[in-house]
Amino acid sequence: MAAALQILPRLARAPLRPLLLGGPVARLASGMALAEHARQLFESAVGAVLPGPMLHRALSLDLDSGQLKVRDRSFQLRQNLYLVGFGKAVLGMAAAAEELLGQHLVQGVISVPKGIRAAMERAGKQEMLLKPHSRVQVFEGAEDNLPDRDALRAALAIRQLAEGLTADDLLLVFISGGGSALLPAPIPPITLEEKQTLTKLLAARGATIQELNTIRKALSQLKGGGLAQAAYPAQVVSLILSDVVGDPVEVIASGPTVASVHSVQDCLHILNRYGLRAALPRSVKTVLARADSDPHGPHSCGHVLNVIIGSNALALAEAQRQAEALGYRAVVLSTAIQGNVKSVAQFYGLLARVAGAHLTPPRAGTFMEEDEQLHELAAKLQLPDLQLKEALEAVAGTGSPVCLLAGGEPTVQLQGSGKGGRNQELALRVGAELGQWPLGPIDVLFLSGGTDGQDGPTEAAGAWVMPELASQATAEGLDVATFLAHNDSHTFFSHFRGGAHLLHTGLTGTNVMDAHILFLWPR
Repeated sequence: MAAALQILPRLARAPLRPLLLGGPVARLASGMALAEHARQLFESAVGAVLPGPMLHRALSLDLDSGQLKVRDRSFQLRQNLYLVGFGKAVLGMAAAAEELLGQHLVQGVISVPKGIRAAMERAGKQEMLLKPHSRVQVFEGAEDNLPDRDALRAALAIRQLAEGLTADDLLLVFISGGGSALLPAPIPPITLEEKQTLTKLLAARGATIQELNTIRKALSQLKGGGLAQAAYPAQVVSLILSDVVGDPVEVIASGPTVASVHSVQDCLHILNRYGLRAALPRSVKTVLARADSDPHGPHSCGHVLNVIIGSNALALAEAQRQAEALGYRAVVLSTAIQGNVKSVAQFYGLLARVAGAHLTPPRAGTFMEEDEQLHELAAKLQLPDLQLKEALEAVAGTGSPVCLLAGGEPTVQLQGSGKGGRNQELALRVGAELGQWPLGPIDVLFLSGGTDGQDGPTEAAGAWVMPELASQATAEGLDVATFLAHNDSHTFFSHFRGGAHLLHTGLTGTNVMDAHILFLWPR
């Protein structure tokens, strides 16, 4: 992080206190204090969902009896424990498991992003790396998060391990974000290229993520419960780090250990809807016809225990605890922020105005129109778990600092060829929104960061902004609207204040979507 976020360590560790300074000096000091607090809360959120802490919360090993406990289930270990995994956080998960399980682990195979071991070594994160003579074989693939030949080799090695298991064996499966691209195993005679072409065509014609997943599962050896079926009759324990809103286990990495509820008819219906049924490759028609005539029908996964061990909700709960320890009134608004980043930015801009008005009682009734707009926009965004009423009631008339927390994964509609990511674009748009109206006697700061530490194709995790952003940018010769028009948020923040508003964490080794932090501090 830039120096501006590190100069107030003592203030950052103590309850927030009013600054006894006047005018612009107080504004500058309070801004830096808020920025330091925002960084602290973001790091605490990420820390709660790092592989080591998550694994130790989910698993416990009794060394005397050799019993492995997963939540309320126990499994007897006797040289019968195997491990497979796929996803961006799986390298660290496997390293933590290796440390915990020791000689009980017989063999493992994991599929992780290309270059991740070298990146962790450069970052000095030894706890994310396997031991030199590990029993876990590592495949790196899916460059740029796209299925490739390396990921296919990994998937086939995972399938081979699973198919060799017996009823006496226990298979641990580690799943995290990016797992779908790292586990491509089309059903023969479908080729990897044919499957990719079909999913790209569907996406280009507007298919939803649910529809894409239905097709992926139907054409895959391992998705839609295929991995669980390959491991039968072994017991399977799947430990899942969720990067999907709502944590649906059948959607995360396309549900390799969750039986698919979709039929061939569902697939054909989707293909008809997008005008692709007639253009299907012969191999795809063969596989769908074969599945339709399978006398056994869809398989069950009664031998599987699926456990969510990390999620956006867990990360935000820790950030909430830290905010309260710093003296804030903290509320988690939602863990399901979705929709166009422009609409989400408008939501946060309106929220800052309305919550700020509730925070200072004499102004509470002065923003009736904005209050109505806020609720209308919230309804349009369709956030299933939004605690908006509760949040506004919590801040009403407190007169003390407030921290509103949220998470999820907004989307950016690309218009330009600039460099950025959804978190930096959201922060820049929120900064522009905050500067449009007077906010009254409160200081406001908004931070958006990706918990994996990498926002788009940049080295930043995200960025933070205050209402003065647009006017300060203009003074530096930077036009916010132009940068937004080109989706060039990273270039903007790299120039603005010498990059001091960028959030840098390095690759974290985990991924539970994004974290949003909105501070309101009465002057």
